[in-house]
Amino acid sequence: MNRMHKHAPVSRSALAEMTGLNKTTVSSLVQELIDHQFVREIGFDTAGTGRPARLLEFNPEAGCIISAEIIDTGFISVICANFTNNIIWRTKETFDHKSNPQTAIRRLFTLLHQAVDATRTVYGPVLGLAVGVPGLVDHKSDTLLFAPNLNWENVPLGVLLREEFGRLVFVDNEANLAALGEYYFGAAKECNNALYISGSVGIGGGIIHGGQLVTGATGFAGELGHMTIDPHGELCSCGSRGCWETLVSQSAIFNRIQQAIDRQQPTILSKKGNGNSDQLTVSALSKAARAGDKLVLTVLEETACYLGIGIASLVNVLNPELVVLGGIHCSLGEFMLPTIKQELKHRALRWSAKATRVVLAQQGSDACVMGGLARVYQAILAQPGAVTN
Repeated sequence: MNRMHKHAPVSRSALAEMTGLNKTTVSSLVQELIDHQFVREIGFDTAGTGRPARLLEFNPEAGCIISAEIIDTGFISVICANFTNNIIWRTKETFDHKSNPQTAIRRLFTLLHQAVDATRTVYGPVLGLAVGVPGLVDHKSDTLLFAPNLNWENVPLGVLLREEFGRLVFVDNEANLAALGEYYFGAAKECNNALYISGSVGIGGGIIHGGQLVTGATGFAGELGHMTIDPHGELCSCGSRGCWETLVSQSAIFNRIQQAIDRQQPTILSKKGNGNSDQLTVSALSKAARAGDKLVLTVLEETACYLGIGIASLVNVLNPELVVLGGIHCSLGEFMLPTIKQELKHRALRWSAKATRVVLAQQGSDACVMGGLARVYQAILAQPGAVTN
């Protein structure tokens, strides 16, 4: 079914060839999805010789999927897509990320209800929803255990979502979902072994191995931001010192620039900061770097060095064919990629480094919410009867 998603419209025989399954098995699986109206036949493949084969595609009228992300910079992003993953509704609103989780969840629920109300009468029922969060998630209960950059602990988000919406619900780490988003819809679409690095207030990671998301023994795999790079470094929000995210996260970049501004170092950003790194923006940094601002370029160069050091270690451990940079590292990637690649080549085993490409996320800031669509999509295709019965 993943093959159908990536290659539709496609015939049963083509699916059998792609997957190595026999035609009887493929026909049985396809028929189950047709019976539940998730797949439809749309004509014939007349390109080859012999009897034309029926072409299949997912049914765009089967229903909707809603996906949301709680972002630790103070935004909530929500999209709604039909069953062919065409986005039919979206919004992105602010919330007070320094408030308690109850306030943020009320805001999230308001936006989710808006998505349901805006789409259900035209595009069919909401089949499921996913929410990405910047922290550790217990996948058995869908509880957000710890989100250090929001200062949240033990938030039963999955239970609250099911009580409010009563649908197929998933809660996961935002970087895990972003990795799925890039695997299904973006830069890693043709890769079975990829590493996604999420750059925001903190640093997260999603690992794709053998075409599957790696979650680890307890579901916490991918917490890349808390690798110790400098044991005597700055205090991290997790309680440790010298974590990778204290060197390469958006907060780290902004803080270094603001400290330089406070020391009266010349930069076109001097009037932007006004003694408060919260007033700096990624867009302002990008414009300054493009204008040749020496301070900004120096900070980005330093950040790229630390990124390359961490990525080299990860490449040695995981041996991915692709490393995808998301978040601020995607937005500012044009200024950092050359140094990152240089550090990777210099520090990783040359055989591993040679086999690894480093690229920018194609889905950009939508990577997580697109991955949420994919997560619900996977569950529906695995057990279509569980949704429609």
